[in-house]
Amino acid sequence: PVDDGVARVVILSIDGLRADVVRPENTPVLARLRTEGVYAPETHTIVPSLTLPSHASMLSGQPPENHKVDWNGLDERRIAVPTIFSFARRAGLRTVMVVGKEKFSTIVYPDSLDAYVYVPEGDQAVVDAAIREARRGFRVMFVHLPEVDMTGHGQGWLSEPYLAAARNADAAVGRLRAALMRSTTLIVTADHGGTGFGHGDAVAEHVRIPWIAHGGAVRVPGTVTRIVSTMDTAATAAHILGLGLGAGALGVPVPLGGM
Repeated sequence: PVDDGVARVVILSIDGLRADVVRPENTPVLARLRTEGVYAPETHTIVPSLTLPSHASMLSGQPPENHKVDWNGLDERRIAVPTIFSFARRAGLRTVMVVGKEKFSTIVYPDSLDAYVYVPEGDQAVVDAAIREARRGFRVMFVHLPEVDMTGHGQGWLSEPYLAAARNADAAVGRLRAALMRSTTLIVTADHGGTGFGHGDAVAEHVRIPWIAHGGAVRVPGTVTRIVSTMDTAATAAHILGLGLGAGALGVPVPLGGM
């Protein structure tokens, strides 16, 4: 696409992807993005390391005691705090979420989205929908790939089917990156890792997640030396767009000069 230089952010979460799986033999696209971008090797999610609470912190910059998301399935309750999309939409920026699990509707803050797309057919179909939304125009987009997590629960974390799902997700990320303007900052991360057939505990294999920023606001490739929190993802996106996150947010922007 022709690059207009406008600041845009895509937060892409590969559900259940362990940080130690991001290696050239498993995820060649992510390995390349890591080399070309800013990489935070010590990035941690919240505890409990569960999908909805973790994504609520990732997208709001707030800890669980503030966002109040203590469920992990479809629920009548909703996230209690505004998200990055709330502040972006109030500023007149187009906001989009494309997700692979229906339960994400519970962490959509009221009046925060211009487009919400649920795609149940898997990672490649999610990215197809994300590419369509990108062509319609956006300033901040969240994309959720579900299959790595679903395969972990069904076949086991680090099993061959799990690693195959990671390779498939990696290819999907490559397609999305190629469809985005170079001036778009792509942040690739995850909500949690896992062991055996589950996750949710405070152990490193569950809490450590990948975090890579590529293109856009990344000026100097490099490695972040400090510990990064998943809450820093929302803060980084807000900083790129010239926005704040409001009272109670604990996330701080990740330096995109590789510091």
